Amino acid sequence: MEHNAPSLRDIRKRETIRALTDTARRLTIDRGFAGFTVEEVCADAGVSRRTFFNYFESKENAVFGFTEIDPRLVELDDEFVARSGDLLDDFVEVILRRWEMLDPLSDAPALLEVIEHEPRLLKGAFERLAENERRDVALIVRREGAHQELRAEVVVHTVGACIRMAVGQILEHQSPVPFGELVAERLDIARDLFSSAQKDH
Repeated sequence: MEHNAPSLRDIRKRETIRALTDTARRLTIDRGFAGFTVEEVCADAGVSRRTFFNYFESKENAVFGFTEIDPRLVELDDEFVARSGDLLDDFVEVILRRWEMLDPLSDAPALLEVIEHEPRLLKGAFERLAENERRDVALIVRREGAHQELRAEVVVHTVGACIRMAVGQILEHQSPVPFGELVAERLDIARDLFSSAQKDH
């Protein structure tokens, strides 16, 4: 599918979101999460309070960069639902395309520094992860049907475990292997394990 180049408006929007997130993280590290206000974030980033809340529901969301669903992600989801290939392969592909689009690994060191200064924010990160997993389960159910909810949960959590292992390999061991290859390697092992278990029964 042809993807349109981002408009100037989209580019400015992403730049504003990045400026707000960078400012919120810097202030968290410098003053602690309770040591600054939304208004101070806005003043530092040069935007209005209204603009802030157009993008973020809360100060915590700004620190994590949790904004509204990117239209590009909605497009990827719609493509996934319309496909009829192997469910696991199609889901992994959409996950990897999201990562390529958003590049969360480049953001990881800044987030880890924030959490190191404010460990209580870790709870919000886990809640967001759980929310994203529920969203992906619903996405698979949308494609496969309501009777496949348990299967959807297994797919999401299996792929999620492979993703987390691959991220750990890159962050902790500075692996030069491309992220997609790390995920595929771990997923192949999971497939082999499941396949062996079926043969044993």
